[in-house]
Amino acid sequence: MDLPKVADTCPKQVELEAGKKYAYCTCGMSENQPFCDGKHSGSEFTPIVFKADETKTAHFCQCKKTGNSPYCDGTHNSLNQQTEQ
Repeated sequence: MDLPKVADTCPKQVELEAGKKYAYCTCGMSENQPFCDGKHSGSEFTPIVFKADETKTAHFCQCKKTGNSPYCDGTHNSLNQQTEQ
């Protein structure tokens, strides 16, 4: 099983629009983070596709280690600590 690439070690603030469909990148290779641009093609990764229930500001995970995809749960903080040691 391949592990996703860490795209960044901080969340990305995004503006979601109610009723709009989004595709969250799970592989970490997209050049349009945190959204999918198809770079996962040929891998075991697939984007998380969802429709926003409401218009709101959200913080999407870019380290790809969150337990609440696509939303950031702070897991990147432990990654930052590991790289500082």
